[in-house]
Amino acid sequence: MFDRWGVWDVLPDSRRRRWSLEPFETVGPLRFGMRPHQVTRALGGIAHTPQALPQDRCGTVERECWQLGLTFYYGRGERLRGIAVDALKGPQVYADGTALVGRVPSELEQWVVGRSEIRDPFCELFYVGPGQPGSASLGVVICVQRAGDRLLTRPVLLSAEAMHAPASSLPPDAWTTR
Repeated sequence: MFDRWGVWDVLPDSRRRRWSLEPFETVGPLRFGMRPHQVTRALGGIAHTPQALPQDRCGTVERECWQLGLTFYYGRGERLRGIAVDALKGPQVYADGTALVGRVPSELEQWVVGRSEIRDPFCELFYVGPGQPGSASLGVVICVQRAGDRLLTRPVLLSAEAMHAPASSLPPDAWTTR
């Protein structure tokens, strides 16, 4: 069925790793604050490689694990401060029982807005860049990624440190449509 992988193919949930989000603490086997070698060990030895520019202006080092559909952002002291999950093939991440990866953006945005209404909407809901909703209590920004002619959700999961100023804690390309 998926012997030949096309550039726009979306891995079904049944074939994805299933991870839970514990806001500001863990995403699946990963813990915010880990160093790169600890992330590699937690992923079963699957290495992630630095991008061409080792450090951006906000002091973040970006590393990619294409095989698992993950991009890692490391802050001061090479500590994990953010994770972007690829909409096409990344693990399915659940927050409060809701799947965050590879979903229809408007439906997930409505879920984030609905969560904010039962909390303090002025503190819970925020937007990064051109209309990407975020949940302050979950430490999540719902970005998007192309899948052919469709857009799907590509969540960016943040550490408590990065939540103080999400837009400036990660490089600008973390928030762009892929």
